[in-house]
Amino acid sequence: MKSRKGLLILAVALFGGLFFAFRNKWLGGTDVSAAQRQQLLSTVGYLLEKQHYSPKDINDAFSKQVFQKYLEDLDPDKTMFLKADIDSLKKYELRIDDEIHGAPIEFEPAVSAIYDKRIEQVVSLYKDILSKPFDFNTNETVVLDADKLQYAASEAERKDRLRKQLKFHTLERYVDLLDLREKNKGQKDFVVKSDAELEKEARTKILKYMDKRYDRLRATFTENQRFSAFINAITGLMDPHTDYMPPTEKRSFDEQMSGRFYGIGAQLGQDDYGIKIVSIQTGGAAWKSGEIAVNDVIIKVAQGSAEPVDVTGYETTDAVKLIRGNKGTEVRLTLKKTDGTVKVVTMIRDEIVLDETYVRSAVIGEGKDKIGYIYLPDFYADFEKENGPRCSEDVAREVKKLKAENVKGIIIDVRSNGGGYLYEVVQMVGLFVSQGPVVQVRERDGRSSVLSDREQGAIYDGPLAVMVNELSASASEIFAAAIQDYKRGIIIGSSSTYGKGTVQKPIPFGNRIDPYSGRTELGAMKLTFQKFYRVNGGSTQLKGVTPDVILPDTYEYLKIREKDNPAALPWDEIPKAAYQLWKGDLPYASVINRENDRIKQNASMTLLNSSLIWLSKVADEPASLNLEKYRQLQKQIRTTVTQNNTLLKPSADMVVSALQDDKAKFYNNADTAKGLRYQDWLKSLKSDLYISESVRTMVEVASAPQVHTAAK
Repeated sequence: MKSRKGLLILAVALFGGLFFAFRNKWLGGTDVSAAQRQQLLSTVGYLLEKQHYSPKDINDAFSKQVFQKYLEDLDPDKTMFLKADIDSLKKYELRIDDEIHGAPIEFEPAVSAIYDKRIEQVVSLYKDILSKPFDFNTNETVVLDADKLQYAASEAERKDRLRKQLKFHTLERYVDLLDLREKNKGQKDFVVKSDAELEKEARTKILKYMDKRYDRLRATFTENQRFSAFINAITGLMDPHTDYMPPTEKRSFDEQMSGRFYGIGAQLGQDDYGIKIVSIQTGGAAWKSGEIAVNDVIIKVAQGSAEPVDVTGYETTDAVKLIRGNKGTEVRLTLKKTDGTVKVVTMIRDEIVLDETYVRSAVIGEGKDKIGYIYLPDFYADFEKENGPRCSEDVAREVKKLKAENVKGIIIDVRSNGGGYLYEVVQMVGLFVSQGPVVQVRERDGRSSVLSDREQGAIYDGPLAVMVNELSASASEIFAAAIQDYKRGIIIGSSSTYGKGTVQKPIPFGNRIDPYSGRTELGAMKLTFQKFYRVNGGSTQLKGVTPDVILPDTYEYLKIREKDNPAALPWDEIPKAAYQLWKGDLPYASVINRENDRIKQNASMTLLNSSLIWLSKVADEPASLNLEKYRQLQKQIRTTVTQNNTLLKPSADMVVSALQDDKAKFYNNADTAKGLRYQDWLKSLKSDLYISESVRTMVEVASAPQVHTAAK
């Protein structure tokens, strides 16, 4: 594998980007001038036109698209804006491109003014609607897909639309309560309530949910955040992966990619009383303070001596963003203790490592054979630290530990792995393929280059499988594609992966805000500037990777892939790279054919697939608000889902165990809660049908003659 110094240089080359300095106050502040916003908007527009891989013309046609998208983003249910509002804003429809090019910003402030007024009207409306009982005996339906709706032509139409949506959600909970009553009727101490009481209880639950939703909107979706959303309506029309990240979002992105953040060492949760301390990490800032206890409720959060922010109405994720920050900075929490007293606790943020988001592995028994299983949640790397974690190095360690366990094959699970650092993929492929190209990268001017693993030999050359699904994206797809193109292993999963074949780089805005990271005052723009291609020349963009062995999948018929986004860049191909197929002696082709034939003839798999098709069709149809019709359909859905859950489990639980080297981490962890979570993870693997099918496939490969493993 490459040296850390070499990797760091490569990473900077890919992720360094441009640097735009502003002398103004960052957008997270309270007084952001029109000039500051104009400067940011113009800079974003300039980068889109001059640096994006495939820029669209920012003209009147583009302006119309931004107009529509921003309004839909603000009102996804079409229960807030009226047709009259949209009509009144039409005068800006062809002006947004001019604003991007430097004209005074008028559209977003005009929308915000209407938004502020309408949001208060909607609060008043839902409170009024939910104050009266619903009649579930009428025959009416509700359209839940807002894309099939126009904006309401009148206030009465908007109210009726909101009424139907609230009625549907109340009906869901009402039926749950009816079922609960039926199930527990006759049980000791169970209070049997009337239909009217249960209907009122269901409405109360929905009212509580709506209050929480709109309290959060009013508390957190500030004017600055709306402007960020406006910018993202613009960037998102270039392609789905170009976006603007305000400072807190950029910090969250960095934390996810590195598995490291600076906080207080406490896990948060939420209940009816607010945001609570759920657990405290030994050695963390909260633990060191000696003043914070489990079940303390967080009332306010302050940055150093700044004015505290009341977190009433916040979601846990919102509060976490305020509590986390930069290394060595001060955070003050105002806490309501369990005895009712209120206390302010001051702490200095310290490093927290999210090691639970790193690679982990297990051994799965299949008869007399053992198969190694490696779970890779992200292609992570921490390039800000010389000795920071790298997923490729972590996987290499897990492979060596599994070889010590004498496994007959290895499965690498990148299901729902959304990607990460491109160069980590190159290192990962190099663990299993001896020297050669891994991915091709194309610039906007048409020039292309090849990224290759230059190390001779591989650390493992035994049976290999890669598990994927519809949410395996970007770096995951490069890895799966390279393994497939080299015919190094078997790809197992749904009909295709996500289909993201583009590369982004963050471009910082403003001055650096601390000496420990590259974060800046105004956040950053994540810009698509390259496309990547398989070594066989095909792009993973839009089409993704088609597995060798295809299994029915619960996400199959949901519109969640890249191809379902109209702003996605097209598929294309370039000449293939010069590479040699893997020269191992494993019967992949024959096993792939047998497995696909078996799956096609498997009645359970066929039934599962047809059931998933039916469920997807039902989800697209208008929903009945009639109690009996709703219950009848729900009975069918429950029966189908129960059947699917049975079909999605292997006939018997697999034998899954921790590696010998990991016993302490799983069963004698200093952090007891973490150890229990690791144990729960092991248990979850036992009944995973897709892992079971992958294990079966690996055993078939391993059972063939002339199978061998060797290390370089």
